[in-house]
Amino acid sequence: MSEGASARIGGGAGDDESRGPRTTRQWVILAVAAVVLAALCLVAGRWQWDRSEARNAEIDLVNANWSAPVVPVQEILDGPGAVVPDSKIWQRVELEGQYVTDATVVLRNRPVSGRNGYHVLVPFEARLPGQDIVIVVNRGTVPLGRDASGPRAFPPPPSGTVNVVVSLRADEPVSDRAAPPGQVQAISTEQVLAAGPDGAAWAEGRTVGAYGALRSEDPAPETSLSTLPKPDTDPGSHLSYAFQWGIFAVGAIGGYVLLWRRERGALRGESVSAGDLLLASDDQADADGVRARRPARDRRPTAEDEEDALIESQLR
Repeated sequence: MSEGASARIGGGAGDDESRGPRTTRQWVILAVAAVVLAALCLVAGRWQWDRSEARNAEIDLVNANWSAPVVPVQEILDGPGAVVPDSKIWQRVELEGQYVTDATVVLRNRPVSGRNGYHVLVPFEARLPGQDIVIVVNRGTVPLGRDASGPRAFPPPPSGTVNVVVSLRADEPVSDRAAPPGQVQAISTEQVLAAGPDGAAWAEGRTVGAYGALRSEDPAPETSLSTLPKPDTDPGSHLSYAFQWGIFAVGAIGGYVLLWRRERGALRGESVSAGDLLLASDDQADADGVRARRPARDRRPTAEDEEDALIESQLR
């Protein structure tokens, strides 16, 4: 037997004798640690599960409303102060009225399909039966300017009376980040109108809690902007992460149980050698009819089997 094998034999026996069995207090500490770790894994798994459910709900909403038939805007926004119901997000509606071109502002720091640029936001005065509303229309994106502090020059919207089809979106929360004049950090009707040259006074009492993502204009402009694409419907990896955290939780408890059983078995003098495992696998294969028992000459102990047997005899 090699010197390395002798050292492993001596070292293993010495370690077992010096450590001894764990105390009840140590087992309790390990049990608490395993339970806490499993609980944290379950919490993380539930968080990922909830994110998966929320993401699936968003995807279902996009699929249901993005290509739904166009309806008049008053069916959803019946007057000033109206907000978009959650079930109608992305619904296509038709507006008739005119753009307030002088109040155009741009949204900064909002990439689309991985490309940086600015979104062009133009208030629109839409005619409803008996009243008008003002709704912000996101007409699309333009590339960055030369110094990236603003957009490149972009064409104006159609003048006069225009029929516009937009996908409705809920107003975004007001942003507390500063922006240069004529720019905003969020598509909030309040902030968009306030960022215009004349402020928001002209639209007071006529605004709604929504904005529209442009789908089409009639008459069409001479030069169109890059309209926004259909929202991403990739569900992501939240569900697989949830299952992974569940497996980690089971592993934490299973590891504690395995450690306890191994130590209990060691205290009773139970052990399993590599040779025993080899013989047991052969017997099981014969019983199941998977393969015939190997001849005795083929099962002659190898050098590794003899070394395992010698190690076991010295450990007993």
